[in-house]
Amino acid sequence: MKIDELMNNKNALEKAYNRYIKKNIIQKKPSDLAKAHISKSDNNMEFVNFLLENEKFYDWQIVGLYYSVYHSALALLSYKGYSSKDHTATLCFLIKNFSEFSKEEIELIDDLQIKRDEIEFYSGLKEERQKASYSTSLLFSKDKAIELKEKSILLINKIKAILEE
Repeated sequence: MKIDELMNNKNALEKAYNRYIKKNIIQKKPSDLAKAHISKSDNNMEFVNFLLENEKFYDWQIVGLYYSVYHSALALLSYKGYSSKDHTATLCFLIKNFSEFSKEEIELIDDLQIKRDEIEFYSGLKEERQKASYSTSLLFSKDKAIELKEKSILLINKIKAILEE
């Protein structure tokens, strides 16, 4: 499913979300795994920093960045009492539960909402991770890794702030 469709079409979002719930891909699971997912996110970022400092394996830096963001997203699911078994389902959950707020909530926590460009970044990072994981060519440079790292850190920090509410 295209991320634009989920973001622009409430009916498509509801249909996809309900399908993930019905198939138990997204499950209501009260847990306290948010901290564990943040810890895993931090661990993946430490791995990326190590590789970046050694100027090696830019493709694996992209993979590490993606999984750092992904685990922070899973922390948000856990925070809401859910778990996910699928990357796209996780994106769907974020769009449904964290990208829309009432006017009053927006006024109070404008900086804590996940904005469209951040969802698009996460989705794009997922695509970059797939290229890095499965392509036989070396597609990534140090500059690209640094750019994606900076954006990843911004999104992860926003997720951490939401978790601290």
